[in-house]
Amino acid sequence: MKKQNRSVMIGHILGVFTAVIWGTTFISTKLLLGEMAPIEVLIYRFIAGYFVLVLVCPKPLKFTGLKEELWYLAAGLSGVTIYFLFENVALTYTLAGNVGVIVSTAPMFTAILAFLFLKEERPKKYFFLGFLVAMSGILLINYNGRVSMKLNPKGDFLALGAAFVWAVYSIIIKKHLNMGENMIAATRRIIFYGLISMIPFGFLMGFSFEPVKLMQPEVIGNLLFLSIGATSICYIIWNWTVQELGAVKASVYIYIIPVITIVASAVFLGEIPGLVTITGAFLTIIGLLLSEKKDSVAENKLLDK
Repeated sequence: MKKQNRSVMIGHILGVFTAVIWGTTFISTKLLLGEMAPIEVLIYRFIAGYFVLVLVCPKPLKFTGLKEELWYLAAGLSGVTIYFLFENVALTYTLAGNVGVIVSTAPMFTAILAFLFLKEERPKKYFFLGFLVAMSGILLINYNGRVSMKLNPKGDFLALGAAFVWAVYSIIIKKHLNMGENMIAATRRIIFYGLISMIPFGFLMGFSFEPVKLMQPEVIGNLLFLSIGATSICYIIWNWTVQELGAVKASVYIYIIPVITIVASAVFLGEIPGLVTITGAFLTIIGLLLSEKKDSVAENKLLDK
């Protein structure tokens, strides 16, 4: 087997691996929420994740000016603190599968904000069609919560808010920060500011340090899975996968994450989705795929170069 073909095959394997890990983070987080408050899960996860990144990349990012540091702070506040806080709180109200599906709409909001604030190319017709289909799916998921009375729609709206906040974070990264030179060090700086911005939320939401909780094997295992596996290792693996496969081919694995979440939540949490929820999830995923469809094969080839 040629070296190039081997690298591509490894890229596909790692793409599947990353999708499985990220798809099950919602289940791991929900299990932790049985023992801890949302803000506690968030703080413990990113403290551990930060120290892993310090070990991987001991040399910190150079200070390049107050203005850029403020943008790093904004990135940490939006992409770490608010995004994951919304996601964690959402999991206390609704099914893990719902959250997994809804937050996957973040690329759609990113495309809209990129057009509005980065003056990028106007989204094509497939994007708007996909957006309408995906939003119909989310409304259907939310409607099911109201009808069955088993779910609180607040959780679904918080998940949608998380998707929008992630889009804001993505625009900050693209417009104001240079992540290309040393991505691991830059990520470490973002997580550092995320931890700083978590402090006031910790006071407001009643964070309490209870060592007894942290000594439980299930809690330790899930925190290590989220911090080391999902936050540190998978981030590095994903960057390598995108480099090997290209952005378009790699994105296929992002769109199977909601499916993995739904299956995993049924297996590990006993959250069996109803027909309406399954239909809504299906529409949302189809909408995501449609929104990424290009107007020509040439555009796909260009993106993969």
